[in-house]
Order: sequence, then C-alpha cells, then structure tokens
Amino acid sequence: MNQMAKIGTLVLLGIFLLATVALAQDKVRIGTEGAYPPFNYIDRDGNLQGFDIDIAKALCEAADLQCVFVTQSWDGIIPALLARQYDAIIASMSITEERKKRVDFTDKYYQTPARFVKHKDRDIEISDEGLKGLSVGVQRATVSANFINDNFSDVLNIRSYATQEEANMDMVSGRVDLLFADAVVLQSGFLDTDAGQNYEFVGPSYTDEEWFGEGIGIALRKGEDELRETFNQAIQTIREDGTYQKINDKYFDFDVYGDE
Repeated sequence: MNQMAKIGTLVLLGIFLLATVALAQDKVRIGTEGAYPPFNYIDRDGNLQGFDIDIAKALCEAADLQCVFVTQSWDGIIPALLARQYDAIIASMSITEERKKRVDFTDKYYQTPARFVKHKDRDIEISDEGLKGLSVGVQRATVSANFINDNFSDVLNIRSYATQEEANMDMVSGRVDLLFADAVVLQSGFLDTDAGQNYEFVGPSYTDEEWFGEGIGIALRKGEDELRETFNQAIQTIREDGTYQKINDKYFDFDVYGDE
C-alpha cells in the first residue's frame, strides 16, 4: 500500500471512530423500576409501559438521543446509577435534599401528593389517637416511607415492602390496616382495580416539601451537567409543543404536572 493510500485509510478510520464515539455519546441508558403502575410497569408481553416510560421516550426524541431502558429494583436504583449501570433514572423519583447529597436532578416533570387508603367498611381517623395500634404498608426507601417513619412511628406498626404491589396484596390479605403512598399510584394501581374496589382514600393529602421534595425529577450522577441540561431543555420542549399534555391525558383526567 502506497503512502497516499495509507493516509486515506487512516483518515477513513478516524472518521469511523469519531462517528462511533459520537453515537456512543448520544446513547443514553435509562434506569427504571418497572413495578410502579401507572408510572412504570411491565405488561403481560414483558414490555415496559407507563407514564415515566412514555415521558422518557418523548424526552429522548426531543433531545435527539438514542435511549435504552434498564430495569432495576427500587432499593438499588441509586447505587446502580452511581456504579454506571445506566446514565439517568426516570422512575418517579422525588427531588429531595437527602437524595441531592448523592445525585443531581433535572427540573421536575410531575408532582402529586401522598395519601392513606383504608377498607371502606372500617372507620379510621387519621390522628395519633385514631391510628394507635394499627399497621400501615409502605414501599421501603421511598419518600412516603420516610414520612410515615418520621411522623407516625410512635402510633403505627410500619411494614415495609420491596414494591408497592406487595404492599397492596398484603392490604387485600388483611395483613395491614392502611396503605400510604403516592395518591395517583394508589388510585390507578390499586383502587381502580378489581382488588381495590372495597378500599378508599382517607384523611388529607400530604405534600410537605421536607419529605416529598420539589416534585419528581430525573436523577443523574453528579457532574453530568450537559446531560442534565439536555433533559431540562427537552422537558421544556415537550411541555410547550403539546407532547406532555398528550401523554398526561393518556393516563390521567387531571394535570399531573402540578403547580407551575
């Protein structure tokens, strides 16, 4: 091979490598739980579905990113991000000061309150006296679990579960007296199902920022400023062009984004 041919081959190889690097940089791995309907869950065909998933796909399209999903149990979802098993978490994670110590967050992409659920036949008052001796099911490592532990541990027997679905099943089985979680998750994932037809909300809605944070955001490793701002711009884009509203209306009959 003559010198010019060698140079041409090296130039082509360089272009190929640059294109490969650019492609790799534009491929973003999204970590999600897949067990938190209607926000993220696995359907009967084994496919990821839900509000989080549709929002993630819309954000990736708006930002011209190639995105792939990685499922991860909730307990290990932040450690797996820090271990670089994926690049961002889109899994209904609340933006809290405690989590900000470990990860960075985008702007919020929705915000909903938390509530208690009880059996319709039971007369339960949400007060220290009314809850004394009762049991409550919560998903562990969640803001709802933190709120219950900090505010009701003196009066309630707290049972923690790996997933919200497990807590719901124990409610139906009579192993707990109450559930406490995000109101939309309880409505769509439990109360609107056959298993939840005999249950209802009780007491007020809880949105205390100390526990429930500033809304739900996308978590990223600290220092990933470019990716964070890319997602922030994409959130703004889908909010402005109507994409967000279409996804919202697919799952809810109210505005899940919350106050501006």
